Amino acid sequence: QVQLVESGGGLVQPGGSLRLSCAASGRTFSTEPMGWFRQAPGKERAFVAALILSTGVRYYADSVKGRFTISRDNDKNTVYLQMNSLTPEDTAVYYCAARRSSSFYRLASAYDYWGQGTQVTVSS
Repeated sequence: QVQLVESGGGLVQPGGSLRLSCAASGRTFSTEPMGWFRQAPGKERAFVAALILSTGVRYYADSVKGRFTISRDNDKNTVYLQMNSLTPEDTAVYYCAARRSSSFYRLASAYDYWGQGTQVTVSS
């Protein structure tokens, strides 16, 4: 059984940083996309970032390029999202997600496995 468990959310001031972690168990995602989505109140779940281990390719939403970095620790089967220069617009519940198949998509509906979510609040 595949499980994705997020951690690292919290309250941070504008301009601050947070690092989210997503520990996967039950399988290793080597050619399949694994990444992060976020959902703000009243909005749809939106793509943030993803990577594919076998190719090293990383994908980012335009709104986070240059501020967020996705990475992976293969030994721990864990994906990280380093978030810098945070703004109140980054406030959301952040979800880790992974696909069963290798094609990359930005649509949340294309992802098969989800974590429980972790709250990130950016406020002074």
